[in-house]
Amino acid sequence: MSHLLWQKPGVAVDAKIQDFLAGDDVVLDREFFPHDIAASKAHAEGLQRIGILSAEELAGLLRELERLAADFKSGGFVLDQRFEDGHSAIEARLTERLGDAGRKIHTGRSRNDQILVATRLWLKERLARLAVLARDIARIALDRAAAESALPVPGYTHIQRAVVSSAGMWWAGWAEAFIDDATRAADTHRLIDANPLGTAAGYGVNLPLRRDHTTRALGFARMQISPIYAQLSRGKFELAALEALGGATLDLRRIAWDLSLFTSAEFGFVALPAQYTTGSSIMPNKRNPDVIELMRATHAGVAAARTEIEQLLSLPSGYHRDLQNSKGALVRGFGRGLAALELLPALMANLEWKPEKLRAAIDSGMYATDAAVEAAMAGVPFREAYKAAAADAEQAGEGRTPEASLDARVSPGAAADQRLDELQERWQALEAFQWQQGQ
Repeated sequence: MSHLLWQKPGVAVDAKIQDFLAGDDVVLDREFFPHDIAASKAHAEGLQRIGILSAEELAGLLRELERLAADFKSGGFVLDQRFEDGHSAIEARLTERLGDAGRKIHTGRSRNDQILVATRLWLKERLARLAVLARDIARIALDRAAAESALPVPGYTHIQRAVVSSAGMWWAGWAEAFIDDATRAADTHRLIDANPLGTAAGYGVNLPLRRDHTTRALGFARMQISPIYAQLSRGKFELAALEALGGATLDLRRIAWDLSLFTSAEFGFVALPAQYTTGSSIMPNKRNPDVIELMRATHAGVAAARTEIEQLLSLPSGYHRDLQNSKGALVRGFGRGLAALELLPALMANLEWKPEKLRAAIDSGMYATDAAVEAAMAGVPFREAYKAAAADAEQAGEGRTPEASLDARVSPGAAADQRLDELQERWQALEAFQWQQGQ
């Protein structure tokens, strides 16, 4: 490992202690390294504007930072155990190539400042991707809701057959859910879109840093003004981002549960695309819905990441080394969550209903609610209408069809009045965010 910036003369560094302090920083910082390089470029430009760097030194630093980014992308530079973390690797590379000019890059910064801005930039990218994915999923659900609005589907409560429903209503539910998920991701993106670069370890520095320049250069919407709040927001903003992701993975878990049931032999309502199933290693007669089962499990990882970070935040104000451990949870949570959501659009677009199985599962009792409501409309008190319909449930379906039941369901949002045009308007309102992000 290279010489540590903070190492004191005459004090030996204990290898075991240093390993414990470093943890997985080098590995985790590979996720954030390109963003750390980008922030270092902006910081160098700011230092030149206040006379810390000459124009020649700045040109050299920007050139070498570009080369480092390219080498890292190509694999020519590997962030490994030679370095304490990503920040020290940047400084070591610049010092090796530029000498004293490279040593100046850390002026007015702390390692905490560096990881704070790098993770903030990384989170903005992840939230933008989450918004795009949720919007794409909602689009597929909206299209299928319109195309399959009249396809009868059994409606369940408590996993028991309840009423006649439709594929259109099922799809519309997911459409609105993921519209909200996209909106929440965009709103959270706006919340965290604040530049912490230049706040050092939480108290600023005795230099007139050009934080307005770095805010513009890094594409932040605003500057995070208070250095103390920059520290208070670390963990708080990560929790907000994971909560936005968790909203989408909760919906993913429930749609995966539906499909787990609907693809079983006992239901047989849905056929999955072949690539979403795997063969059994011991039972040659079956295919397993492994993909949707692992989708179902995804939210557990996101929830665990959120809990891990939340438990780190039982701290007084100011910077604390505990916060280093938030990086791993953040990477794992978004790594698992986004990977699962990436697979959902194609699954939703290509799953197939089995109409004959759906119709066969609609029994006479599922019309009992229709009978009770009809009696109430004719003037019978609903409690009495309910009792009569329950007593006659076995005959409730006589003379009725699923299509007629759906046509009579006229409450807003129900089968005969799905308000898909309103959901379409909400979906289109997301375009402003997508355009802003260049997606």
